Amino acid sequence: MSKSLARVIAALNTAGLDIAPLEMPQETRTAQQAATAAGVTLDQIVKSILFAGEQSGRLFLFLTAGGNQVDPALATALAGEPLQRADATAIRRITGFAIGGVAPLGHLSPLPTWVDPRLMAFRVVWAAAGTPRHIFPIAPETLHRLTGATLAPFTA
Repeated sequence: MSKSLARVIAALNTAGLDIAPLEMPQETRTAQQAATAAGVTLDQIVKSILFAGEQSGRLFLFLTAGGNQVDPALATALAGEPLQRADATAIRRITGFAIGGVAPLGHLSPLPTWVDPRLMAFRVVWAAAGTPRHIFPIAPETLHRLTGATLAPFTA
């Protein structure tokens, strides 16, 4: 088992959840791939979108419904500084995950996090579990609580 997957499982277990990530036969790097693999709608997929602060270099995490895009102006207002896409090296160093498998929890370092209100419309959503082939189901309210995310509109 990869270290990344083990961290996600540990985070779920520490929270008292009996959720086992599923290994899919094909990659789930994109929201569409994950939705197809899980047999759910695109918006039931939680995308973990990371931006870096242009001034601080700090990473900011936006948990977005699969069909939505982060609006840079809204995200900048929430973060309190101009943002740019985070690079893969910083993402791996700070979260412990590679792009295509970034989970919403189990990061090496805590991150300021926001969650897309669209995700709250579903009974269950699916998120990356630390690898490009593992995803897990979770109630959006539980994900919101576990991540300590702020519920805010930030999509276009």
